[in-house]
Amino acid sequence: MEGKVGHRMSDAETGAGTAADRDTWLRNLRRVDEQQEDALADDFDARWGEVEPTHQAFVERFLSRLPPGGRVLDAACGTGKYFAMVLASGRRLLGVDHAGAYLAKAATKFPGVPTDKHDLQELPYRDEFDGVLCVDAMEFVPPEDWPAVLGRLGRALRSGGWLYLTVELAPTERVRAGNQAARNLGLPVVDGEVVWDGPDGYYHHYPNVPRVRAWLADAGFAIEEEAEGPWHEGQYAYHHLLARLAAPPG
Repeated sequence: MEGKVGHRMSDAETGAGTAADRDTWLRNLRRVDEQQEDALADDFDARWGEVEPTHQAFVERFLSRLPPGGRVLDAACGTGKYFAMVLASGRRLLGVDHAGAYLAKAATKFPGVPTDKHDLQELPYRDEFDGVLCVDAMEFVPPEDWPAVLGRLGRALRSGGWLYLTVELAPTERVRAGNQAARNLGLPVVDGEVVWDGPDGYYHHYPNVPRVRAWLADAGFAIEEEAEGPWHEGQYAYHHLLARLAAPPG
């Protein structure tokens, strides 16, 4: 998996023993993920800093649809993996992540790009951007938070703005087995959720693509382009979605 992994989560961190309290478990997972991401900041670029061809092609298509000089929100920007592409296109940029160590790395590499620290669930922006990138990040968002996150991404956009979103995929049987293993530990997971183990424990959520399409439609997005893959040794892939925010009714 390309999932960004940190330390192995203990029973206390994952919520074993408090399985009935899913809300508390999910809130704690956010902080655990933040700690994992912070721990990876020094190694991130060496391990995951190369932009894959399909990602690059979709970012280029996304940027081509934005007005010259338009403004882009890179939501879950990490260490600024896509900053150079956005800046080279002549667009302005704000990078947002919940991991402060990632933002510090991004600021060192791109000192002229402003950054903010927020969870995706708490993005505060409204009608400020012509385009939003949310790449290789939604796998850390539980199903009940997807509508809220997509709603916040939509509110951040001006009417007619564009979204490039990726959805991580894994083989169905592998996800089912991982989900059952988490249930056997007493974790309050629902279908599609896995806490991968050995040597590092980390949460991923794998919604099916039709459900993602429905969530996007409910948030006011119309999908213009999508593509799946490539698969990496049969273990994981990404579904790429380029969508436009519909004009408000009336």
